[in-house]
Amino acid sequence: MIRRRAFRALSWSVLVLLVLLAGPLAALALGKAPWRSDWSRASSRAIGLAPDPVKHPAAVVQVYGARTFGWRGAFAVHTWVATKPAGADRYTRYEVIGWYGRGGGSTVAVSSSRAPDAEWYGQPPDLLRDLRGAEAEAVLAKLPAIVEAYPYGTAYRMWPGPNSNTFVAHLAREIPELKVALPANAIGKDWLPLDRAIARAPSGTGWQASLYGVLGVMAGAEEGVELNVLGLVVGIHPFAPAIKFPGLGRVP
Repeated sequence: MIRRRAFRALSWSVLVLLVLLAGPLAALALGKAPWRSDWSRASSRAIGLAPDPVKHPAAVVQVYGARTFGWRGAFAVHTWVATKPAGADRYTRYEVIGWYGRGGGSTVAVSSSRAPDAEWYGQPPDLLRDLRGAEAEAVLAKLPAIVEAYPYGTAYRMWPGPNSNTFVAHLAREIPELKVALPANAIGKDWLPLDRAIARAPSGTGWQASLYGVLGVMAGAEEGVELNVLGLVVGIHPFAPAIKFPGLGRVP
């Protein structure tokens, strides 16, 4: 009896693992994440999703996400926030970059040197949120102070977090006006410290419970219902019919 139960438990564990890995394997098969690539030759060109500051003087706040470099892109995306105050002639990017933290430095990067909609090492970004005018101004009024106070700036772990997606999720929770739902494959967005296992969903339209980003559940009007197992998310969005798979994100 004990052996039978152990065999069943093992069988179910293997089945769950295969289901979770099916999405990333499909992403690799579809060429969404190249096996072999040279980061030093990867493109970082702008792809035209950000309005020209000269032609659009109003304030702009945008949230982007692009697949991470190399085979990791089969599992996850990298997210960031780009902003332009009213009348400014350039954008500022706010993001967490892991290697910036080497030697004990901060991983938080605030820079105007890269285009707001630049490819992330050859991977084109998707526009996740686009705010203009008064809506953007409301975010800009809070953003610098929230970035400055980010509590995990010297702690970086690719999995399960805190990482670049943890940073953007934190900004979203602290600035309700941002109201962005991060992709299901933004691994790290669900990371929460052990003493804060329950929090608002990043969009501010629901709640989530998360055990260190390894196991958790989320429900929100923007996110739908998501189940996180080992940082890989499956889910369904009943209000805007779609399902979510690890590695693939939202599939309409």
